[in-house]
Amino acid sequence: MNRIDGAPLLAVEGLQKRYRQGRLSRAISFTLAADFRVDRPCTIGVLGPNGSGKTTLFELITGSNVPSAGRVTIAGQDIHRVRYRERDRLAVHYHQSYQVRKIKRTLPSFLLHAAARATPLVSLFDEPQFSIQDGYVGFMLDFFCRLRDAGNVVFLCLHPTERYHLDILAEACERFIFIRQGTPVLLPDFPALMQDANVRAYLGELADARDRGG
Repeated sequence: MNRIDGAPLLAVEGLQKRYRQGRLSRAISFTLAADFRVDRPCTIGVLGPNGSGKTTLFELITGSNVPSAGRVTIAGQDIHRVRYRERDRLAVHYHQSYQVRKIKRTLPSFLLHAAARATPLVSLFDEPQFSIQDGYVGFMLDFFCRLRDAGNVVFLCLHPTERYHLDILAEACERFIFIRQGTPVLLPDFPALMQDANVRAYLGELADARDRGG
């Protein structure tokens, strides 16, 4: 697995991204702050309102966005110190229609390190498109499961608009992150997710519909 002894699969350590507005005042308009670790292969569901920081978190984990503070390590290697063209050997971000996000370059590649892996250990799916036709959902659930069983960390970000989106999260994910106003809250399982007051407010009638349906 090319993993430094004792290192977690993924560590998000004191990570911050601050966005500023205005040419003179440069006032902070939004801050994402995250701190968590993943020690074993699993699938993590990610939810939150639009503009809460979900995509920014994914971009920081995959090294396509530059943090204001903190770091992200994958199997012990700091992804922001890895050569740009090799960062997808550690983590890859699939955005919506499974397009891979581009890397923002800030340093010459010769100042960066080679990736310690040949294939990604962390896969992040950012609001993928699901079709309920022809068994496609079952195919994708099996794909996420196979990634996890191969030793990977999988993130599945959905913005639920249909009851079956919650069913997908319940079936595919062992852990959850709910992001609200730039602050990720870690939840240990689906029942805990559905009991969280902020999550229920975000889901609205879908939460009640899921309760009635079991």
